[in-house]
Amino acid sequence: MEFSLPEDNNKISLTRFESMLKTNNVLFFDSVEFENIIHHYLEIGKIALAKKAIKLGLGQHPTSINLKLFQTELFVLENKFEDADKLLDELHILEPTNEEIFIQKANVLSKQDKHEKAVNTLLIALDLAEKDEGIADLYALVGMEYLFLDQFNNARTYFKKCLLIDLEDYSALYNIIYCYDFLDENEDAITFLNAYLDKNPYCEVAWHQLGRQYFTIKDYDKALAAFDFAIISDDSFVGAYLEKGKVLEKKKLYGEAIENYKITLALDEPTSFALLRIASCYDKLGHDELAVQYYYKTVHEDPLLDKGWIAITKFYNKKQNYQKALFYINKAINIDSENVVYWKLYAQINHRLNFLEEAERGYKKTLDLGNYELQTWLSRTDILIALGEYEASVLNLIQAAEFHPETAEIEFRLAGLHFMLHENSKGHYHLKNAILLNSEYEFIIEELFPNVLHKPSVKQIISEAKK
Repeated sequence: MEFSLPEDNNKISLTRFESMLKTNNVLFFDSVEFENIIHHYLEIGKIALAKKAIKLGLGQHPTSINLKLFQTELFVLENKFEDADKLLDELHILEPTNEEIFIQKANVLSKQDKHEKAVNTLLIALDLAEKDEGIADLYALVGMEYLFLDQFNNARTYFKKCLLIDLEDYSALYNIIYCYDFLDENEDAITFLNAYLDKNPYCEVAWHQLGRQYFTIKDYDKALAAFDFAIISDDSFVGAYLEKGKVLEKKKLYGEAIENYKITLALDEPTSFALLRIASCYDKLGHDELAVQYYYKTVHEDPLLDKGWIAITKFYNKKQNYQKALFYINKAINIDSENVVYWKLYAQINHRLNFLEEAERGYKKTLDLGNYELQTWLSRTDILIALGEYEASVLNLIQAAEFHPETAEIEFRLAGLHFMLHENSKGHYHLKNAILLNSEYEFIIEELFPNVLHKPSVKQIISEAKK
């Protein structure tokens, strides 16, 4: 539905309407005024006021099709799909060629995840619609329904129709590139964007998207040129500077990358992404003090950004300053205790510091949070062995075997543990399994269970395997 009252008139209508609600004096509004009032409240999310306006509007204009269409919108917002359908069917009898009725029908279907039917209904609306500027909105709606159906070629076709009507419909442009990206058709996206730029050469959005496509196919020189053109088109385009910085990092031009990231800090509010990238660049340049300064700024700017905490922890880890690494990973865990990467780092750092109980706790928490990598199971097992917790080690390995069956590293450890627990028959069984799987891991017995090697039966199994 189109709304064409002048802005001043619209403000006057809103003021009169809100005054009426406060005083309970009933004032008359024509149906178009009500439509504009309702549209305004729906746009700003004031549903209760929109509801009152619809009720009063239909009281004064009970035959208004447009006001009843707004009523169906409210039904949809309240998930009253049957009520919406019933009202739309009544309106269709009154105005069978009104495309707005079909648009609302499609909206109801879409909200119920009936996207195929929504497409068919919108296509009827397209047949009924006049070839005016509003047709682009219909093309966009069809395109969105095709996106819901994962029919990216069809979606792209309709978004391209939007661009034919309005070359600067950037929402359609983004959706077209999204379709190319999802289908991994980067070369086709590049061809499309170059053709688009022939028609609209100063479009910073298109240059930016073109640069991203070149970045994806690792043509960094062309990506750099595209981002430069985006900046020429709009020298305050923060996204272009960020992407240019990423390309310069790939080319190992860290100083230039820092310059571009710092421009974004001057143009807009600092972002944790830019701060982290600056820190990383300084780190790679060996400027430790500046790297630390920007890592601090990153976690201060966004304490919930896990990449920031991970980066500063790994920085100190790399410098073998494990106490500081532990300090920062503890701060991270205090902010988000369900982050599996934090707990993994916590376990590894404590392990390096030989804080075995804390390291074991970290590995256990990592497993509890769903990290089932083999090394996590093995690291926890080796710590439990060092702590003399042989039965707990066995239980841990049995769980590990569920996720990593027929693994020599698990079988050798189970063999050694069963021998340590004086369960010789189980030890023999797992040792034979381990050797069959991969005899090269025999060193596990020597490193973790040196006393077991002196057992005659163990020596015999190993020597027979070597024949």
